[in-house]
Amino acid sequence: MGDLIRFEPREQPREHTPRSDAHAPSSRIPGRTAPRAPLDEPEPLWRVVLGRRLRALRLERGQRLADTAGAAGISVQYLSEVERGLKEPSSEIVAAVAGALGCTLLDLTAGVSLDLRSRTVSRGAGPTAGPTQGGAPQARAA
Repeated sequence: MGDLIRFEPREQPREHTPRSDAHAPSSRIPGRTAPRAPLDEPEPLWRVVLGRRLRALRLERGQRLADTAGAAGISVQYLSEVERGLKEPSSEIVAAVAGALGCTLLDLTAGVSLDLRSRTVSRGAGPTAGPTQGGAPQARAA
C-alpha cells in the first residue's frame, strides 16, 4: 500500500519559569492579595467547584435530584452531570438551579468564589453557603 513513514520525536516543551510576585496579575490590582497556587497543583475548574457547591446545597436542604431538577425545569440527568462537573451550564441554568435551591445567584457565585480562593474543595461535598444576611455570604463548614 505504501511506505512506512517514520517521524522524529518532538522536542519536549521548556519548563515554565514562574514570574516574580511583583509581576503577578493580582499584585496589579490595588488592595488585592490573592494567594498563588503552587505550579504543580492544578487549579480546579469552575464547573467542578460549582457542581460541588450545588450538590452540597441540595443535600443540605434535603432535596432529591428530581425535586431540584423539576423546580429548575431541567432533566435529572443534566442536573446530575452539572453536579459532577461534567457539564458547563449556561447562566440561565445556574440561576434556575440556584432559585430551586432557595438561594440567589449572587450567593451561589460568591460561595464558588470562596471555594476557589480557599482551595479547600474536596472530592466530596464541600462547604455550603446559605442565603445572605446583610449582603455577605454565610459560609459554613459541612
